[in-house]
Amino acid sequence: MKHLVLASFIVVGLVSCNNQKTSTTTDNEKFVKQYFEYFNKHEWQKMANMYAEISEFKDLTLGQGIVKQTRQQIIDKYSELNKMFPNLHDNVIQMYSSGSNHVIVEFISTGTPPDSSKFELPICTIMTIENGVITKDFTYFDNFEETQKKE
Repeated sequence: MKHLVLASFIVVGLVSCNNQKTSTTTDNEKFVKQYFEYFNKHEWQKMANMYAEISEFKDLTLGQGIVKQTRQQIIDKYSELNKMFPNLHDNVIQMYSSGSNHVIVEFISTGTPPDSSKFELPICTIMTIENGVITKDFTYFDNFEETQKKE
């Protein structure tokens, strides 16, 4: 009988822990969905406020390795990008939660520059969310064409 009671407590504890993980994951996914809503509305201030005061980025457009950016630098970057591509838009394909602090997002970024050509760029971003803000934004995309132009 003692074993049955002990087993019941263990099962209840495990279910409770799993429910907590699901809740955190769901909150992070909702948070990231809100991020992309701000992005697609070009609300750069609101989007930047979802980051820590200083966040870490891996993004070849910023340079090699990890680059630290302030919220104002994020606003400046996306405001400039938006000038080049007025209809800049990200279409989220899939989100994957990883642990309690990470969300991996697959999306396609599209836009039209002034010369009326169009771009479509598949991107994968790993976001680290801590204390309700994004602390790391590691973005990966195929930059082979960009590399070829520079050589």
